[in-house]
Amino acid sequence: MKIYESAENYLETILILSTRNAVVRSVDIASELDFTRPSVSIAMKNLREKGLIEMDQNGHITLTETGRAIAEAMYERHTVLSRWLMSLGVDEKQALEDACRIEHVISAESFEAIKRHCMERCMKTK
Repeated sequence: MKIYESAENYLETILILSTRNAVVRSVDIASELDFTRPSVSIAMKNLREKGLIEMDQNGHITLTETGRAIAEAMYERHTVLSRWLMSLGVDEKQALEDACRIEHVISAESFEAIKRHCMERCMKTK
């Protein structure tokens, strides 16, 4: 299944919000991403149709197993890449922004190499 960068960002945001809030709603996502509620509503419809999220009658959003797997992979990439960039001396704010862009385009092979490198070195600078 082809997943676009925007969908990956939404899924990652739902994952992050679910660790902070008892429930996740479209309004929470809109607020977190600084997007309009109609834009988020359309995105949630698309994610529901792809089987990546479920929404109950109260508008509470949960990730499906597939959606969670994608979200966790993006979150791992974001975390590892931002730590790696910071270990290279990149300012935290810039590292977080750059990691957000890189996480969507880096190959699995390159990411795994960076991850191995970070496991050895980057985590020591945490």
